[in-house]
Amino acid sequence: MSEKISATPDEQIAKLRERGCVIKNEKLARETLKYINYYRLSNYFEPFSVSKHKYEEGTTFEKILRIYEMDRKLRSIMLAALEEVEITLRAAVSNYHALRYGAMGYLNPSTYDRAHNHQSFMSRINHLIESNEEREFVQHYKTRHEGKFPLWVVMELFSFGTLAFFFKDMQNSDKKALANEFYHCSPSELDNWIFCLNELRNYCAHYNRLYGSHFPVMPRTPRDFVPELENDLFGYVIVMKQLYHDKANWNERVVKPVSRLLRKNSDVARLSDIGFPEQWETLIAFTDIGEKKA
Repeated sequence: MSEKISATPDEQIAKLRERGCVIKNEKLARETLKYINYYRLSNYFEPFSVSKHKYEEGTTFEKILRIYEMDRKLRSIMLAALEEVEITLRAAVSNYHALRYGAMGYLNPSTYDRAHNHQSFMSRINHLIESNEEREFVQHYKTRHEGKFPLWVVMELFSFGTLAFFFKDMQNSDKKALANEFYHCSPSELDNWIFCLNELRNYCAHYNRLYGSHFPVMPRTPRDFVPELENDLFGYVIVMKQLYHDKANWNERVVKPVSRLLRKNSDVARLSDIGFPEQWETLIAFTDIGEKKA
């Protein structure tokens, strides 16, 4: 494999022009490439590429920079909403499991599905405790409670991915009861939706591009929802809506800021690149706050 050669900002600008990017303000482009890595920024040209090394006619540096900034703000909105979903999910899972099997029931392999690898799970739990030993509540349970962490405490150390695997490994009867009680859906739907949102969180937390991306997990379309969901941002936003507990909060903190952001950038951003249909606002908003979600 040939070794890649570093390029100066001027050489990077020349490469962009060669591929069809219109650069009206060289000073802006040069300054931008000093604080945004070329490889990172060039990824935002992908939705506007007609071939590997050729961009659509009318692709400008300023346009791509606005898409980049819009994408950054989209990630912030998504992360804030995902935080709400994750905290609620932690409470639902820990409360259900602890009430059924006791505070320390998660240590018993019989509380899980047969496919559950308990040795691997306990290694992960021990690693989480050890790597967070400086945190005050971890020290408290290690010194005052002989290192016995109730589920609702140890779950505060879970990543979204660990939480997803915990739910996946629960007994099917428990998953069914929890999914129905807290989210009014089937366990297979909830399983899928949690893994979808884990993927979305990973994209946001690692500053990956949302605009024009297709995620690795195909979302299950909620019952009675039209259109069929795809593995794009719109599909994942609809999934997040299914698990968001506060309807008024959702409309205020997700629907409104996303609407403002898309309107502001409507001259450069295409709804189709994020999977949003023309009537997207009526589909992602809760229209009747007074009714419970079906």
